[in-house]
Amino acid sequence: MAIAVLRRIPLHLSFLSKSVAQPCSSAAPAASAKVADRIVKLFAIDLDGKKREVVGLSGQTLVRALMNAGLIDPASHRLEEIDACSAECEVHIAQEWLEKLPPPSYDEKYVLTRASRNRILNKHARLGCQVVLAPELQGMVVAVPEPKPWDTP
Repeated sequence: MAIAVLRRIPLHLSFLSKSVAQPCSSAAPAASAKVADRIVKLFAIDLDGKKREVVGLSGQTLVRALMNAGLIDPASHRLEEIDACSAECEVHIAQEWLEKLPPPSYDEKYVLTRASRNRILNKHARLGCQVVLAPELQGMVVAVPEPKPWDTP
């Protein structure tokens, strides 16, 4: 009887028959293995100078991983688009990891320079919203700089 019901399912609902036919226990390990393959672990130096491990996913922005770890206030950077950026997600990246990142765009340099205290770009500064995590960034070291005087209440 169950087979007769499955045969009457329209083609656009055929995905249901696949999930019904396979037990859930066999699908769970495959899904978790894919997530495990996307994990990127990096290290962040917090405002107290302590090194903390941060876990992100490949394809996720650095600022999202730092927000999830509680190192950047989520309210300080709601949008991950350069047009709305105020450089509150600025991070400093260790030299050996800078070379593994694509160079900053003109817009990213402009935002960082505009937000700099002395209008000179720090060569280690990047916007966390513009750095996309990838497997080759496993172990990257970043520092979260202290807020600028105009950012503190």
